[in-house]
Amino acid sequence: MNRENLIKRAISARENSYSPYSHFRVGAALLCADGEIYEGCNIENRAYGPTNCAERTAFFKAVSEGKREFSAIAIVGGEDELTWCYPCGVCRQVMAEFCAPDTFEVICARSPEEYKIFTLRDLLPNMF
Repeated sequence: MNRENLIKRAISARENSYSPYSHFRVGAALLCADGEIYEGCNIENRAYGPTNCAERTAFFKAVSEGKREFSAIAIVGGEDELTWCYPCGVCRQVMAEFCAPDTFEVICARSPEEYKIFTLRDLLPNMF
């Protein structure tokens, strides 16, 4: 797996963010077990409840295309410059639905060169 490429894809996905309320643009790139990559961005809504995170956008796109096995996800976010951005609890639970907790990598990045890697179990130790 080329983590730097996955991060670059997340940065690219971030450009499509619809975030007129928070101004916090997030991008995600989801690596399927077969090597295919699905991108997602956050999509806000004035009512807040219908807002969708970048991670879930990527997962829902992949699952809607028949994908069920995943290896890693790269996540980037920030208003102007990239800052550390971690998945919310809802996104972590969506990941738990489809991913092996001890091998699925969650890559949180500030650039293709500066990133942290977590397993899903690191981020959601008591999943159900």
